[in-house]
Amino acid sequence: MSIPKHVAIILDGNGRWAKKRGLPRNMGHIQGAKTVEDICEIAYNMGIQYLTVYAFSTENWARPKDEVDALMGLLRNYMKNCIKRASKNNMCVRVIGDKSRLAPDIIESIAQLEEATKDNTGLHFQIAINYGGRDEMLRAVKAVGEKVAKGELDASEITEETIAAHLDTAGLPDPDLLIRTCNEQRISNFLLWQLAYTELYFTPVPWPDFSKEELEKAVEAYQSRDRRFGGLKEES
Repeated sequence: MSIPKHVAIILDGNGRWAKKRGLPRNMGHIQGAKTVEDICEIAYNMGIQYLTVYAFSTENWARPKDEVDALMGLLRNYMKNCIKRASKNNMCVRVIGDKSRLAPDIIESIAQLEEATKDNTGLHFQIAINYGGRDEMLRAVKAVGEKVAKGELDASEITEETIAAHLDTAGLPDPDLLIRTCNEQRISNFLLWQLAYTELYFTPVPWPDFSKEELEKAVEAYQSRDRRFGGLKEES
């Protein structure tokens, strides 16, 4: 059966998972981080080569300060522990999004993590932090515009490949499958360029409860889809 090469996931429902159990929202984020670790290993064992998760959006800064601070603290710990885990699992980790708004120590940890894992040949794991699809495209267009202004690129030579090469995901294949948890059915400014022909799968299961069985259900749904990329189905 066809296994999607690249799976993207919008991690939704951490707060609702915690609230349902009478726990503070931060406990949901902690459990959600553990689920990320589990799904990385499960995905790779299934044959998935690329996994991209939406961890913190450009809009998430509008959440209560104590929740944002807790998320940043969780991110700090995750980055420190991830180097050891990634090395053990031969995982190549990359952070996408606008890192400039993050605290200097987090930016440094990201750089160390990416450098330490860049040559690993296992799962390619992308974490979207302070990421927004429109923001990503805006930054890419500005970068291309600067090259045109400097005479390094002729405007007539700009192609889809030119834009793609200036996105945060440059060098990565577009996702084959997008999963969103906790019953929300929208893409929320995630990978707007890259999801052009991606299959979408929505599940009511909150992210902290997402499991191997749930990932298998999503992949089975993907395998039942007829992907034509805008073309016609060939008659047999």
